[in-house]
Amino acid sequence: MTMLNRVHLNGLRAVETVARLGSLAAAAGELNVSASAVSQQIKRTEKQLGQTLFERTASGLVLTEFGTVFTARLGAGFRELAQAVALADEASECTLVVSVAPAFASKWLLPRLSRHFTRHPNVLLRIDASGRIADLGHSDIDIGIRMGDGKWPGVRAELLLAQEVFPVCAPSIAARLKSIQDLAQTCAITDERSMISWDSWFEAAGVKPVTFLKGARFTDPMLCLESAIAGHGVMLAWQLLTADALADGRLVAPFGVRADSGLGYWLVTSASMSESRKVRDFKAWIREEIEATMAQFGALDSAA
Repeated sequence: MTMLNRVHLNGLRAVETVARLGSLAAAAGELNVSASAVSQQIKRTEKQLGQTLFERTASGLVLTEFGTVFTARLGAGFRELAQAVALADEASECTLVVSVAPAFASKWLLPRLSRHFTRHPNVLLRIDASGRIADLGHSDIDIGIRMGDGKWPGVRAELLLAQEVFPVCAPSIAARLKSIQDLAQTCAITDERSMISWDSWFEAAGVKPVTFLKGARFTDPMLCLESAIAGHGVMLAWQLLTADALADGRLVAPFGVRADSGLGYWLVTSASMSESRKVRDFKAWIREEIEATMAQFGALDSAA
């Protein structure tokens, strides 16, 4: 530890910020100093270390081979320092930041959050509802819920629920669907950004695909769901998006056939950070809620 005495912390912070953000200007903005001040801190740190960390090129600073290894360790160290400082805040206020897609948050998570509040009244939940994939290693996000195949770099991924797909529609349309072939007389409600397709469902049903009538197209699954509830056609949906609408009768799954999509919902946390108690508690709670939802699906299947 005595070796640290010869290197100033501000200089190390400048090196880490430039390496992470990629430019003097960006680092200056984050550190709230001038670009020239950042440059001087880097030069001073290189002198103190006796090693060149960046090559000066016409396009800006580029990490040397030593600089790449050094700043990787440095970044991990500053993240640990940030977590240590955060412990002081957790003593009086505990905030859990959850990154989740808007459709998941709105149609499934939000109606159930009161039960988390009741179980963990000291935890303040902040929902970061966005379609982007958050960088868990360089943000304040504690845990994410992602849909996909579970293969994302830099995270620990735990399967929450394998995604099954199936048609849903309003009861008035379901009453006209005596067989799968009757789908040819209905409109398809399409999510243009969806990762799922009808082919896997028709294969699971053991029938040839039918050609739908042209229906509404959206770029948001929530709009597709509302369109289906309004009786505009048939939508290819999945469990958590439609759970509540199926339970209260606004939607019907007319054929009782579900197909494995090859995707799933995953709980993801940073691979480089240890999990806090609030994250472990949230995982346990949401798994219980998922289990209850799937039991509800089982009851609907039995009733059908």
